[in-house]
Amino acid sequence: MRFNFKLWLITLFTCTIAMTGAHASDAYPNRPIRLIVPYPPGGLADTFSRSLAKSISDKLKQPVIVENKPGANQVIGVESVLRAPADGYTMFLGSMTSLATNIGIYRQLTYDPAKDFSPVSSLFSSPLILTVRADLPAHNVEDLVALARKNPGKTSYASLGDGGSLHLASELFSQAADIKLLRVPYKGSVQALTDVMGGNITMIFDAGSTVIPQVEGKRLRALAVTGDKPIPALAGIPTMKQAGYPSVDISVWWGLVVRSGTPKPIVDTLNKAVKATLANPEFAQPFVGLGLTIESSSPEQFGNFMREEAKRWPAFMTKIGIQAQQ
Repeated sequence: MRFNFKLWLITLFTCTIAMTGAHASDAYPNRPIRLIVPYPPGGLADTFSRSLAKSISDKLKQPVIVENKPGANQVIGVESVLRAPADGYTMFLGSMTSLATNIGIYRQLTYDPAKDFSPVSSLFSSPLILTVRADLPAHNVEDLVALARKNPGKTSYASLGDGGSLHLASELFSQAADIKLLRVPYKGSVQALTDVMGGNITMIFDAGSTVIPQVEGKRLRALAVTGDKPIPALAGIPTMKQAGYPSVDISVWWGLVVRSGTPKPIVDTLNKAVKATLANPEFAQPFVGLGLTIESSSPEQFGNFMREEAKRWPAFMTKIGIQAQQ
């Protein structure tokens, strides 16, 4: 049999590349890792990310440096990650916004969440809490629905941007209860909550970290939560499913991703560190007290969830008439 020199060279080259990749993965990490957070410093997502970074750093024996890159509905943060190599040294705090709803907001999105990112793990989620001002004559969801039917088109809800979670939750509720609600957009939650508490706006769906202090201070009344189970911080408040509206099923979520093409052993190393972190009650408890659900997953589970959300929300946004921007 003749010796095929060309085939031998190809085989040698392939084996060398494979061994190099394996050694690189085995050595990971051997230098600092960046965690890109597409929010300004100081908020809930930033606080969570810094706690996560410290724990991962302790477990992997390398610094994990948080870099805040807010702006453009999280697109600035996304693009900074996609300019980095697919080597596991740049992680991204992905969210419902960057990995799902942006698909429906922008007609020409500069990235494809499914193709450009490899999932590492889910991290945390926040149900939205349906709240009204404390003295509104509505003590449960049915009272609010009756009020809205009595005043069609006059019962108002506070919303932030088009296609944001507050907007989507309110429209899900409007359809499920067959009521007409008046949308009033705001630039931020602070002014929106002020107007709800002041009686200018009837209702708002917002995250627990924002509304729980107002509920505890008797300035707002919580009627229901959108998650699949009640939250400890609001004992006795039912879920929307328990209140009779199971289709009002929305939680804002966050997860860890890296660039697609990152070697699987590196993804698995990061996943293991995340799982160990989130399983630690000392890490999780402060965030659970804010109404968050802390939960890790396998890369495959988080990838499946990302794909489902990336189909669900853009389709719903089209259904309720949100026009994609350029």
